[in-house]
Amino acid sequence: MVGSRNSAKFLDPTQTYSCAYFERDDMTLEEAQLAKIDLALGKLKLEPGMTLLDIGCGWGATMRRAIEKYDVNVIGITLSRNQFAYSKAKMAAIPTERSVEVRLQGWEEFEDKVDRIVSIGAFEAFKADRWPAFFERAHHILPDDGRMLLHTILTYQWQQMPALGIKLTMNDVKFARFIGTEIFPGGQLPTQEDIFKFAEPAGFSVEKVQLLREHYERTLNIWAENLEANKEAA
Repeated sequence: MVGSRNSAKFLDPTQTYSCAYFERDDMTLEEAQLAKIDLALGKLKLEPGMTLLDIGCGWGATMRRAIEKYDVNVIGITLSRNQFAYSKAKMAAIPTERSVEVRLQGWEEFEDKVDRIVSIGAFEAFKADRWPAFFERAHHILPDDGRMLLHTILTYQWQQMPALGIKLTMNDVKFARFIGTEIFPGGQLPTQEDIFKFAEPAGFSVEKVQLLREHYERTLNIWAENLEANKEAA
């Protein structure tokens, strides 16, 4: 996990550490990150007074947007003590009559009933053997008309890659191993087929899949440029 001081060197002011959505070509990174959050929240059909659970709430940008734009109660959960302390302080400063709560807690321990769930950039850090339990828990805490928005990084099935013209080199394998051991220990990227495979048996109906591949490429390029510009401080 990137710390708040280091992340400030390359992220936008919202400190959103996931793919942005460049709805317009002239958007700044901050505008595109807010557009991504709006895209996600807009699919949930939120109504004032509902309770939204943010699984892997990060530095709180999605929670803040949900409060300010949709007038909902929010609960954010994270396993990062830094994110917990930061988000809790930020949420306390938002003027709202709705309930706002940040918990240092994993989804496995969460048992409250909620109306909607959003999870952006957290699923890929879960161990694959926990995916069935994740969808089962999420479905259990939602009402019959509940909705969940899952934003995650996807990969291809190995057997699909040759047909798609994707050639893997030893450097690719080494880099994947580095990501799995140093960046997201125990994490694993799902395929699109995995989402259907585990979500539907848990009771979910997958309504829409939207791929943001070109948006993530642009996001990563901007992050790299920002980090290069601040390399002395980093």
